[in-house]
Amino acid sequence: MDKAAGKNSAAPRLYPPIEPFDRHMLDVGDGHKVYVEQSGNPHGLPVVVLHGGPGGGSSPAMRRFFDPNAYHIILFDQRGCGRSRPHASIDANTTWHLVRDIEQIRITLGIDRWAVFGGSWGATLGLIYSQAHPNRVAYLILRGVFLATRSELDWFYGGGAGRFWPELWDRFESLIPAAERHDMIAAYHRRLFSGNSSEEIRYARAWTGWENALASIQNTGVMVDSPADYARAFARLENHYFQHGAFLDEDGKILRDMKRIAHIPGTIVQGRHDMICPPTMAWKLHNAWPSSDLRMIHLAGHALSERGIADELIHTMDRLARQRDTLGL
Repeated sequence: MDKAAGKNSAAPRLYPPIEPFDRHMLDVGDGHKVYVEQSGNPHGLPVVVLHGGPGGGSSPAMRRFFDPNAYHIILFDQRGCGRSRPHASIDANTTWHLVRDIEQIRITLGIDRWAVFGGSWGATLGLIYSQAHPNRVAYLILRGVFLATRSELDWFYGGGAGRFWPELWDRFESLIPAAERHDMIAAYHRRLFSGNSSEEIRYARAWTGWENALASIQNTGVMVDSPADYARAFARLENHYFQHGAFLDEDGKILRDMKRIAHIPGTIVQGRHDMICPPTMAWKLHNAWPSSDLRMIHLAGHALSERGIADELIHTMDRLARQRDTLGL
């Protein structure tokens, strides 16, 4: 059922920082090696964490949403980003390669079934992985829902979000000649893959800055340049996926295939004022998924670090840890 969660405490109650007990590079084929880490309790409830982007990479802060005594926490950097190699590569890098990598990680670690935790693009990937391997997923925890539809891409790269942040949209759009602005994803694609390093970095920082500036409800409209290596990987990979419609066979595929995972329980945590992934898609997902619980967080945007969003995610994971036996894990 849909429950409005308005809690927005002074600070989220994150678990203390912990160090991984295992780090390794997993050869997933196609010339790619994927960084994988494990932390928490090796005998705990297994949860795989899917980062956003595509191209964002994992971070140590992502471990802090899970009780380390209760959870076996698996983080990894998707192909081409973070500590995975080759860096910023789009070769053999599609949604279906990532789904295969997740399954290879599960098999390599000897895990039968696990919980899947992902936000933004991580929510997209979590849904697609679950639809491909429904018998391997015990629970889905999704934040900032993105279903990789054309309408969502048009919202963010076609001027929809720009109606709320016209000054930032102008900075993002003005780098592109007027004749090309009808398709900003394609226009940026030409420049992000031009082969000219300085040009690629310039446009990568603009692409990354536009998204980062709108992530939090606390943003002040400041666009900050990201480090060149990070911006180039993030922008190239994200643009590559969006240019190809996330490599899905039709627009709306995720909602079309929700029947495959109708039996899997899950929680959706969505910021009411999410400018990057508007709440309408979380609502549509919830209505197509009878086993889901939608938690709409007021006074919150898109970012994982939003106070209300973080509190709700931690509350959900603590509840699941207490209910481990009912999940069959």
